Amino acid sequence: MEEKRFSLCGAEYIELDKLLKILRLVESGGQAHELISRGLVRRDGVAETRKRAKLRSGDSVVFLGNRITVEP
Repeated sequence: MEEKRFSLCGAEYIELDKLLKILRLVESGGQAHELISRGLVRRDGVAETRKRAKLRSGDSVVFLGNRITVEP
């Protein structure tokens, strides 16, 4: 599994669909929404189906062989 880190750079949170787009794990927002709604994204070990779930520092996301850790 590939480990990635994402820094919030002082922001309070990032929405899940935007995180996947920024890291180029999906080609579009529509694709992100589809894959999230199908339960293919796990947040802290649990399937996350909310497209705009707010990810905060310390959250961990697993998607298509990538583990993303959200940092402050």
